[in-house]
Amino acid sequence: MLFSSEIFLFLFLPFMLFVYYGLLFRWRSLQNLFLLGMSLLFYAYGEPWFVLVMVTSILANWIFGLLVEKFRENRTAGRGILIAMLVVNLGILGYFKYWMFFLGNINYFIGSYIPIPQITLPIGISFFTFQAISYVMDIYRGKGKAQKNPCNVGLYIAFFPQLIAGPIVRYETIAEQIHGRRESLDDFSEGACRFIVGLSKKMLLANTMALVADAAFEMAPTDRCVLMAWMGALAYTFQIYFDFSGYSDMAIGLGKMFGFHFLENFQYPYVSRSVSEFWRRWHMSLSSFFRDYVYIPLGGNRVNNARLILNLFVVWALTGLWHGANWTFIGWGLFYFVLLVFEKYTGFEKRGNSSFLLPLKHLYTILAFVLGWVLFRAENIAAAGTYFQTLFGLAGTPFFNDFVVFYFHESRYFFAFAVLFSMPVVPWLEKRWGGRACFEMLRVLAYCALFFVSVVYVVQGGRNPFIYFNF
Repeated sequence: MLFSSEIFLFLFLPFMLFVYYGLLFRWRSLQNLFLLGMSLLFYAYGEPWFVLVMVTSILANWIFGLLVEKFRENRTAGRGILIAMLVVNLGILGYFKYWMFFLGNINYFIGSYIPIPQITLPIGISFFTFQAISYVMDIYRGKGKAQKNPCNVGLYIAFFPQLIAGPIVRYETIAEQIHGRRESLDDFSEGACRFIVGLSKKMLLANTMALVADAAFEMAPTDRCVLMAWMGALAYTFQIYFDFSGYSDMAIGLGKMFGFHFLENFQYPYVSRSVSEFWRRWHMSLSSFFRDYVYIPLGGNRVNNARLILNLFVVWALTGLWHGANWTFIGWGLFYFVLLVFEKYTGFEKRGNSSFLLPLKHLYTILAFVLGWVLFRAENIAAAGTYFQTLFGLAGTPFFNDFVVFYFHESRYFFAFAVLFSMPVVPWLEKRWGGRACFEMLRVLAYCALFFVSVVYVVQGGRNPFIYFNF
């Protein structure tokens, strides 16, 4: 089920709010059980049998949580339980997401003919698997207590706002909120406004940018001129940002509407002046997960240079692989590995901060993530190579053609809004004018207008799936 669908907006969410606040307001345990049941129904809406995978994950990690808390003081037993937990969780993830990729590469490189089964990928499996791992790891580290009731573990792992596309919610963040949260009118109104912002990002900007991006990437290489290639790359750059940050906004907003407080996942990444800064602002829940559960346990930066480079290589290879079973994702992760090693050993962030060089650093960062998104979007390495050739005028195609005129004419205003709202314009306005009666009235009118227009786009249909549903 999509947040940006009629059934969610006009049936599922109103029903949940009515029951949660109208019928179960005084009974926390019943509220939690209701949220779990509706979250599983939300997940089952597309492919019902995938709920079995979800329930298996919940029960397995409920048991691992109890065991690791019981044997935490026994170093050998505790580590053994952690290893078993990782084998189970990563085994489930590996089978559904990577087994076909693994067998295909075995056949390709050694010339074998191993039959490759057709395995359907459960939506959001990477997200809920990482949350399950976080649950057991945080108990082992003493950052949360094991839940005796498996339904509470299920609520943490399966809670519908962040179930399918994040943000990845760490157990330590909401362990106390499962029973100790406090709903308020202020939180509810803030959550509703945040949801509207996310919905408008998705429907008005991401979906429009998708039309240009799809046209450019799916166009025959001979028809794709240099300018069209750049337009498509920029369109995808905005599409993936507004698509994913829009989903995160909706998830955070929905969480607040039910009393949960999730951490932020984006902080205007496209204003960054280095790749290192970009990754402190983009998909922050994933970056912090790999930092705390992979990079630091490997030794972090408290090691010699060779080991540090190896640690970074492992983290960024895994980051790429987490996004999908394709060499393009692995190449995308290693592309950032190279840039981050370069920045770390040249002191890039600390140097060249004069008024003249700062714009150049920003331009370098923009070029880096735009090129990175081309590799991320391409169907395979060969297609990415062809696209890069066109970008830099090496494919023998013209610099300009009629496709550019058509798509620019159709989307020029949306590009302008995408550029504007990828920068912290709204926080700047709030800091300067917030609290004034006229500004607050305009804010209310803006939210109403955004919701109305977004609903119109929802009813009209068209492109809707979220990019990160695939991960």
